[in-house]
Amino acid sequence: MGEMVTYRVNGGNATGYLAIPSTGAASPAVIVIQDWWGLAPHVRAVVDRFAEAGFVALAPDFRHGGPASKPSEPRQMLNSTQMDEAAADIAAAADYLAGRGETTEKAGCAGFCAGASLALWAASFTERIVATAAFYPRLPWVGMRTEWPDYTGKAALIHCSEADGTSSEPGVQAVRRAIEHAGGSCQLHDYPGTEHAFFNEDRPEKFDQRAATSAWARTLELFRAKLG
Repeated sequence: MGEMVTYRVNGGNATGYLAIPSTGAASPAVIVIQDWWGLAPHVRAVVDRFAEAGFVALAPDFRHGGPASKPSEPRQMLNSTQMDEAAADIAAAADYLAGRGETTEKAGCAGFCAGASLALWAASFTERIVATAAFYPRLPWVGMRTEWPDYTGKAALIHCSEADGTSSEPGVQAVRRAIEHAGGSCQLHDYPGTEHAFFNEDRPEKFDQRAATSAWARTLELFRAKLG
């Protein structure tokens, strides 16, 4: 089980849920980005799972303890200004993790829904994030730029549900092209028969055990290969 921590972000304080592996050895870091429901039990469970897999994991609490008010918010939050501000906060979280004695310098970033889009974008804001995993991202967002800087040598993984249109969706393809043009790699995986949120066990009407197991294994494989 993890714990809530407080750290400095852009001159202020931020909070997040942190879990550390029990091995005691220095471990690579993973930042987990919530969907619109905030720092829900599902997100905390993912942080704990990353720690069990050998990563120091942190989920920043962008809602400061409050849940989303309505499910229309993912589209509303996806604009260029908010995405840039949140990505800068994630970069600061990566700096915080790098400053802890339990971590190595490299970090990964995994996110869900709108948070998945943000996880992909955050890697263009800091050299520390070298691998990203996006679970059914909302793409594109308002004002999404065609150029994604600082992706040279980095790797992205996008898990696409069938309900969202699979990897053939124009927004997904635009992100793939932007990352590859910037010198990064981008893997796309489709999960036939799945709904949006297929990884979320707390939503049984959406959860797909087979797809979730496969997506998790692929995510761990990427992070272990890129983060050490």
